[in-house]
Amino acid sequence: MNVGSPSAGADPEPMMEMNMTPLIDVMLVLIIMMIITIPKANHSVNLNMPVGTPPPPTKEPVVVTIDVDFDGTILWDNAVVPDRATLEAKLTDVAAQADQPEVHLRPNKLVSYKVVAGVMASAQRLGVTKIGLVGNEQFQ
Repeated sequence: MNVGSPSAGADPEPMMEMNMTPLIDVMLVLIIMMIITIPKANHSVNLNMPVGTPPPPTKEPVVVTIDVDFDGTILWDNAVVPDRATLEAKLTDVAAQADQPEVHLRPNKLVSYKVVAGVMASAQRLGVTKIGLVGNEQFQ
């Protein structure tokens, strides 16, 4: 704070320091407003749980197993399929069902890929949608 001036007849010099009091007041008001508007912390999660009786259990899926032996022999649920036409007729029956059974294709590790690819191509062409390759330790 400057009380006196060095020369008596000179004009007073302007103050070069900024008045911090209004800035501190505004800052305190903003902090109080922020504290008031912050929501209270909840340590719980609201869930909308279903009420009433649970739905009946779903039925187990029907599984059809197609095994391909090391020599290219195709087995449909452990029954030998004599030729490609019989296999395609069975795949057509599977594809025609409204709720298709799952088709598990279990190739032997020694079989040629051409045979396995032929079975998968026939299934895709005939409209079988639930098909998957399954590893089979006992059949290999």
